[in-house]
Amino acid sequence: MLSRLRHVGKAIAAMGRLRTSNLLSYTGRSFLTVQAKSFQFSKPLLMARMFSSYPEHKVLNLPNLSPTMTKGNITKWYKKEGDSVSVGDVICDVETDKATVGYEMVDDGVIAKILVSEGAKDVPLGTPVAVMVTEAKDVAAFKDFKPEGAEPKAAPKKEAPKREERKRERRGEREEAPKESSRGEGRAHISPQAKRLAAEHNIDLSEVTGTGPNGRVLKEDVVEYMERAKDKPKEKPQEAAKGEPKKAKAPVNIPGMPEFIDIELTNYKRVTAERLTEAKQTVPHFYVSVECEVDKLLTLRSQLNKISSNKITINDMLIKACALACLKVPVTNSAWMGDFVRRYKDVDMSVAVQTPNGLITPIVPRANLKGFEQIAKITKDLIVKAKDGTLKPEEFIGGTFTISNAGMYGISQLIPIVNPPQACILGVSGVEKKLVVDESKLSSPAPWRIASRLTVSLSCDHRVVDGAGGAEWTQEFKKLIENPALMML
Repeated sequence: MLSRLRHVGKAIAAMGRLRTSNLLSYTGRSFLTVQAKSFQFSKPLLMARMFSSYPEHKVLNLPNLSPTMTKGNITKWYKKEGDSVSVGDVICDVETDKATVGYEMVDDGVIAKILVSEGAKDVPLGTPVAVMVTEAKDVAAFKDFKPEGAEPKAAPKKEAPKREERKRERRGEREEAPKESSRGEGRAHISPQAKRLAAEHNIDLSEVTGTGPNGRVLKEDVVEYMERAKDKPKEKPQEAAKGEPKKAKAPVNIPGMPEFIDIELTNYKRVTAERLTEAKQTVPHFYVSVECEVDKLLTLRSQLNKISSNKITINDMLIKACALACLKVPVTNSAWMGDFVRRYKDVDMSVAVQTPNGLITPIVPRANLKGFEQIAKITKDLIVKAKDGTLKPEEFIGGTFTISNAGMYGISQLIPIVNPPQACILGVSGVEKKLVVDESKLSSPAPWRIASRLTVSLSCDHRVVDGAGGAEWTQEFKKLIENPALMML
C-alpha cells in the first residue's frame, strides 16, 4: 500500500514539473486524471478493500417499503450470522406503517454481521441493519464491525465529562488564590454584570464559584451556574430509574372500576390511527347513500358459480360494479395531490381486509378490465396474503378507489372515512329482506313483494368531487347492481 502511494506521489511531482498534470478530487471511481487520461479502480468494491481493514462487503440498510415510511420495526430475523443467502431470500420481517413486509435479497452472499437485533423498534429509514460478504471465510473479520458514523456521534458524550473535569480543576486552582490573598475574607468580589444577571434570575451568588482574579465572580461564572442548574433535574430521574426495571408503569386500577390491561400499539396501528385522524380532520367529507335491489345479482352469481372454477362472492361483483361506475363518472376515480387533481384512466380497486394486525387494503389492479372470475381469484389470493402478512408493497400501496364491505356482520349501514389521496370510498352493508311496493301490481289488493336489498354509502372528498358527481356515481352503481347483465357487455 505504501509503495503504491509513493509511486503515485512521484508521478504527481514529475507531472507537476512539466505543468501537464490535472489533479482532481477523489471520486468513487476515478481518483487521478492526467491529460484527460483516467486511472480507475477495476471495481468500486475494490476501493473498500484497499482503504479499509475489512474485506469486500456490502452494508444492508433498512429499505423504503412504503411511500409514507420513515421508520420501521424489525419483528423477526430468518437468517443468522454466517448463513448463506440467495436472490429472493427473505432475511427478516420489517413492520412498516402499512404492513409487515419481508426484506428480500437482490444479491447472493453470506450474512457477516447483524447490526439491528430482532424486536428493535422505530428504526429510522436507511439505518444499516446487516453486513453481507461474498465469501464465508470473511465473516469472522466483522465480529466487531460498526457502521460508519456510529462512533463520531458517541464521541462528544465521552469528551464532555473530560472538559468539565478540566474546568473544575482550573476552578479549584483559582479557588485557592483568594485564601492566600491579603484581602479581607468577608469582602465579596463580584462583577457588576454578574450581579445584574444573578438578580434577574434570582440566583444566590454565594453558591457561584468565581474564576476571575482573586476568586472574582464573573458573568461567565453565573451563566455556567445556570447551565449546570438546568442539567440537575434531568439527572434525578435517571438516577431513580437505575433502581427500577425498564418496564412501563403498571396500570393503576381505580377503586370501583373493573380491572383492565393496556395494549401496546404496533407501528402499523399507530400510523393507521394518525392517518385516519388526519383524514377525518383535514379532508372535507360528504356522503351519499342509496339502496339497491340485489335479487338479479344473486341469481346471476348462483348461475356463474355452477361453471366458474373460482367461487364468486357478492363482493367480487360489487368490485366490478364500482370499477365500471368510476369509468362512467371519472371524477370519482381521482386523487387530491395538494395543488392539482390526478385523474386515472383505469381503476385499481383497493379492497379493505380485516387482519389480526388491523385493516389493510390490498389492490385488485385494473379491475375495470377483469371479469368476475378473475376478480374472484385475485381477491381470494390477496385476502390470504393479507391475513398471513405476506403482501408485497406493490400489492397494497396505491389504489385509486376503495371498497369496504361489512355486510357479513349484518349491519344496516357503513359510512367509511376517505383514504387519502383517493377521493372516494364505498361502504357496503348487509343484504336484508324488505317489503317493497311492486309497481306492476298497484291496482291489485296486495301491491307489494319481498326483495333483497342492501345499502351502500359513498364517502367523498369535497375538494375533488362535488355533490352532483357523488350522486351520479351512485346512480350508475345502482343501475349496474340491479341489472348485472350490463357488467358482462
